[in-house]
Amino acid sequence: MYTLGIDIGSTTSKCIILEDGERIVGSSLVVGGMGTKGPAQAVEDVLADASLTREDMQGIVATGYGRNKCTETDQQASELTCHALGAHMVFPNVRTIIDIGGQDAKCISLDAQGRMLSFLMNDKCAAGTGRFLDVMANILTIPVGELGDYAGRSAHPAAISSTCTVFAESEVISQLANETPTEDIVAGICASVATRVASLAKRMGVKPEVCMSGGVAQNSGVRHAMEVSLGQPILFSPLAQLFGAMGAARLAWQKAGK
Repeated sequence: MYTLGIDIGSTTSKCIILEDGERIVGSSLVVGGMGTKGPAQAVEDVLADASLTREDMQGIVATGYGRNKCTETDQQASELTCHALGAHMVFPNVRTIIDIGGQDAKCISLDAQGRMLSFLMNDKCAAGTGRFLDVMANILTIPVGELGDYAGRSAHPAAISSTCTVFAESEVISQLANETPTEDIVAGICASVATRVASLAKRMGVKPEVCMSGGVAQNSGVRHAMEVSLGQPILFSPLAQLFGAMGAARLAWQKAGK
């Protein structure tokens, strides 16, 4: 039995096809989220990757910001539920998920079966999100995907104290004017994101094991800074950005089985 999960975010669209609710047979990630052609392209790409067709799918579930705009699915599901299911599939012992996406940050508490117990979300401010990192990368003229590498070379991370993106932008410009090494500025930016999201996690209550999901999970600088802020290791999988789509495909399989 094949099921498809699609996670339509604010900046990217991700798809996973599972066989019998377990084995990944296809995946895709397309830049372009809600309101763009990204979701349709992601579906087309994942079907091609798996050498399957829509008719082969026994269930399709959409999640993410744009889930209610996706008309070609069997149902829609909360991204909180889907990220919990996806993370649990990869890390069965995980109890806390820190999900940093393009426009928000979420902390999710799970039980032993991968069901969500509680959550906290920051969706009112760009600080502590992927958008914050995009803005800072543009100021520094660095590809956002290279921020982690720069942070890893830092000897003395700069202090970026502002919790507002606009004021933090001014701080970064001042650091550049003072000829602060780019590596130290980037490390300070990563630490700023981690500190803000770690505060959210601490308010919810952090139980090990802890993992990260979402696009920012790929940033090793943020992951390391998060470990420092929380005082415990952060589990990471290359599939982290696909956890939502994976959970949606798993949910589609569960529904089809019933």
